[in-house]
Amino acid sequence: MKLVRVIDEQGSTHYGSQGKDGTTTRIEGCIFGEYSDTGEVITVAKLLAPVQPAAILCIGLNYRKHAEEGGAAIPEHPVLFMKMPSTVQNPGDAILLPKQLASTQVDYECELAVIIGKECKNVSRENALEYVLGYTCANDVSARDWQRNGGGGQWCRGKTFDTFCPLGPVLTTADEIVNPNALTIKTELNGEVMQDWNTDDMIFDVPALIAFLSGSTKLVPGTVILTGTPHGVGFARKPPVFLKDGDEVTIEIEAIGRLTNPVQDEAT
Repeated sequence: MKLVRVIDEQGSTHYGSQGKDGTTTRIEGCIFGEYSDTGEVITVAKLLAPVQPAAILCIGLNYRKHAEEGGAAIPEHPVLFMKMPSTVQNPGDAILLPKQLASTQVDYECELAVIIGKECKNVSRENALEYVLGYTCANDVSARDWQRNGGGGQWCRGKTFDTFCPLGPVLTTADEIVNPNALTIKTELNGEVMQDWNTDDMIFDVPALIAFLSGSTKLVPGTVILTGTPHGVGFARKPPVFLKDGDEVTIEIEAIGRLTNPVQDEAT
């Protein structure tokens, strides 16, 4: 099933099931518990990010080719950082380039996002996928100047500006993606392909990440895990390519869809 979170023409927010023809029918119940498709057609006024995350856990340097392009060693353990839930942006809404804490090096990063559906702690790699509700597209937008030079050695300042985590357009439930590490993943910038790879290049695959992140740590339903980006990011290009006002970025992942956001300067 492809789940969507929408605002209908009456201004109410619902979960829905998106059919192959684009029709959306209302979901009854809780997506983190028992739910069903009512069959009632919803007129969608606005598409929202498919989840409001309880937490956003992010993995850096998790694709071999991306580590190579940045001159980084292959990590021994997953490299963890976090984004605030307030970074989430809806499909179609703008990525805002920071002006108050100005950045001239805002970058795109296509990522597979994993949505935890059941509370878990200390899960094994073998059982990890049992706790996944589904998957969506993510753009781990990154202000490289703040990430590298303005964060005191931590990445969070450059990663957690408002709108720096677009998610969507749908949440594809886990039953439709048997192997999350066999999906094509790409980024288009103004129609030009910038990243085009496969999730099989992850250093730590999705089950390994869930096992690691749940170690001595409770993951609650609604936790979003960003699993890293492949090579082709803007900062590694010669010359570098950074986002600017008027750009349009699309993240596409096999079996999920296309997440598109315009880019605008933050109002000051």
